[in-house]
Amino acid sequence: MFHNQRAVYLSRMLLVFSLIAVFLVLVLLLKNQYFLLFSFMVLLCTLLPAYWRFEHQPLKTQTLMFVAILIALAVAGRVPFASIPSVQAASFVIILGGVVLGPELGFVTGSTTALVSNMFLGQGPWTPWQMVAWGLMGLTAGFIGRTKFRHSLIAMIVFGGVWGFVFGWMMDLWYALAYVTPLTPKSFILAFVASAGFDLNHCLSNVVLIGLLYRTWEKLFNRLDRKYSFLPKQ
Repeated sequence: MFHNQRAVYLSRMLLVFSLIAVFLVLVLLLKNQYFLLFSFMVLLCTLLPAYWRFEHQPLKTQTLMFVAILIALAVAGRVPFASIPSVQAASFVIILGGVVLGPELGFVTGSTTALVSNMFLGQGPWTPWQMVAWGLMGLTAGFIGRTKFRHSLIAMIVFGGVWGFVFGWMMDLWYALAYVTPLTPKSFILAFVASAGFDLNHCLSNVVLIGLLYRTWEKLFNRLDRKYSFLPKQ
């Protein structure tokens, strides 16, 4: 029974990521037109895993409020630092949210943060790609949260630092596919190299914030989780 449920869940997740990939490709093929429509389609896709995960166990009001608060904190952690390239606190909040709430709600938190914060910073064809990148950050943080590594500060620092580069590489991929012509191996690599400084800024901001605040915020979030039981007990 368990293996059947797991197979169904994996097949559903494969469908979600296949749809997201289609939307990202369509953004490129349509020359970055209708990007806002595709952004909302990506958001819908990120909501599906949470819906499937909790279809027989509805989320409590407290859980939905906590997700909304996390998104607001992540947006507030990004907008004020917009003048400093790639330096922001959004990734830190998304990682903590994923650790506490699990992969499905971490996915929702990350993708929604990109869409909402870009309402202040400016929407564009980069929005769906940022939604996917931050969504995957929250998703993978949720998987880390199910392991003993969530209690290791060193492991979380490494995780945050690596994601600072992975996020940048995903955005570099979009930029290269959308704007670099002719797209040759050399120009493709140069597109990635040109943003290395920005990726390093993102990495270092994640490392510093996790190093300074992770323990405190994890204890606070865990205390809230014990009080309100955000997720149904397995």
